[in-house]
Amino acid sequence: MDVLIVEDNSELGELLLDFLAAGGYEAEKAESGEQALELFAAHNPRLVVLDIMLPGMDGFAVCAKIRRTSDVPIIIVSAKGEKEDMLGGLGLGADDYIEKPYDIDILLAKIDGIFKRRYRGGVIKEGSLNIDCAKRQVYLDERPLPLTVKEYELLLLLVGNKERVMSKEELFNKIWGYDSESEMQTLTVHIKRLRQKIEKDPGNPRYILTVWGVGYKFAQVDR
Repeated sequence: MDVLIVEDNSELGELLLDFLAAGGYEAEKAESGEQALELFAAHNPRLVVLDIMLPGMDGFAVCAKIRRTSDVPIIIVSAKGEKEDMLGGLGLGADDYIEKPYDIDILLAKIDGIFKRRYRGGVIKEGSLNIDCAKRQVYLDERPLPLTVKEYELLLLLVGNKERVMSKEELFNKIWGYDSESEMQTLTVHIKRLRQKIEKDPGNPRYILTVWGVGYKFAQVDR
């Protein structure tokens, strides 16, 4: 999923879905904080558009919970335009704060800008690794690597959280989903295969490091 819209105004949410679909984005809508967290865990969206005033759990709480496990871009949209609200949202880790009512074209331009900078146009370079996000292709010393879909998604997730230790549970749930029938051993197997493809010495990795008793992290270690 590209964009998760968290908006309790059903009409506005549907309008945003239509505009995003027209722009080539895959998007889904949640109308409560609880539903938003469920969709986030299940689909690992690449950007979140988050309203503050929601039934039940408010947007600030949703933003805080997402930030505990992810650095996904978050754009807050809210009728609460006081300085304290804006500072509160940005302080929780939101990337932008737009006051309602807003111009949808402005919101879409901000979304396009984030995707162009972070996902579409660029190539992520990490040592001898180059990740072409537009082509979903990974290169090692300019040689294309035959990664499976899950291997690519796992690598991109680790790179996007560089130097942060990610638990096995977090990695498994983001790539396979909470309701997956796969077992945790699936993650271990994919990490092993990924190392065999991107590491020059899989037994002594310099990119995907094991943090014993916790999980894994992506780092560049001089060998």
